[in-house]
Amino acid sequence: MSTKPATDAAGHDAAMLLAIEQAQRVKGKTYPNPPVGAVVVDRDGRVVGVGGTGPTGEAHAEVVALRRAGELAAGGTVVVTLEPCNHHGRTPPCVDALLAAGVARVAYAVDDPNPEAAGGAARLAAAGLEVLAGVQADAVRAGPLREWLHKQRTGLPHVTWKYATSIDGRSAAADGSSQWITSEAARADLHRRRAAADAIVVGTGTVLVDDPTLTARLPDGTLADRQPLRVVVGQREISADAHVLNDDSRTMVIRTHDPAEVLRALSDRTDVLLEGGPTLAGAFLRAGAIDRILAYVAPILLGGPITAVDDVGVPSIARALRWRYDSVEPIGPDLLLSLVPN
Repeated sequence: MSTKPATDAAGHDAAMLLAIEQAQRVKGKTYPNPPVGAVVVDRDGRVVGVGGTGPTGEAHAEVVALRRAGELAAGGTVVVTLEPCNHHGRTPPCVDALLAAGVARVAYAVDDPNPEAAGGAARLAAAGLEVLAGVQADAVRAGPLREWLHKQRTGLPHVTWKYATSIDGRSAAADGSSQWITSEAARADLHRRRAAADAIVVGTGTVLVDDPTLTARLPDGTLADRQPLRVVVGQREISADAHVLNDDSRTMVIRTHDPAEVLRALSDRTDVLLEGGPTLAGAFLRAGAIDRILAYVAPILLGGPITAVDDVGVPSIARALRWRYDSVEPIGPDLLLSLVPN
């Protein structure tokens, strides 16, 4: 048995992009399952069902989309961001639902790296379905499944260092003021990402200086339905009245400066945002513990001594930590730079 290459699936690209949208909508709500999206296309090429994986114990994306399609799924195509699972966990195998629905074809983006769940493509092909693998795989790997695939590969949470900076790399003015370097649009984008993350990490210095709440908020200022775990790292004591200790979300205090210890304490998480100041960011960079950088860059100049990151252990240009652009996106008047290790 062999699945057909991605070139045979060119006509399914549009449906896969819709499936990616569905996956993004459920991101942060499916743990420990991956955020997966699925689309059902009938015999005539019409989209008749869409869905994303539900919270733990609820239906996976394929099942949600098939339910919405009903009888129109028979003889059609299911496009899904991850290879359909072939094992019985909290829910039955998605392969069973696909076979029962009588679909003729399944197109998916990424093979399931979990050996317990893998094998769905082979079983579908053995049952006579046409199977297309690798459809929009790069978009899915860099999109909704980025953090989950990292966790499957390494056993560690995926860490994104997020910061806001002026065009000259300053995270605050000379007097320490930093609200607000970036625009309201950039802040709204950050809150959306917080709502999908499993944890936000800051140092005790950030808590003592800025007293942040570290919550995810909607555009109207109210709390989002889902809040990440707030994590404070460092040896200094913080006030019992600190906003980070309020009832808006849970908080974990880790008395260490070692990034490896922080990651071990968060080993049950998948998507971690590092929002600490320059000292904590430098420590994580020196330890090689950052998997992605999200830099919100505002078109302003601040000068002064307060930079986004302290010492990263680079003695010369030859020893520079080299990253590559993953994407560059305008956010209101600002730019959002996404970078990954080179």
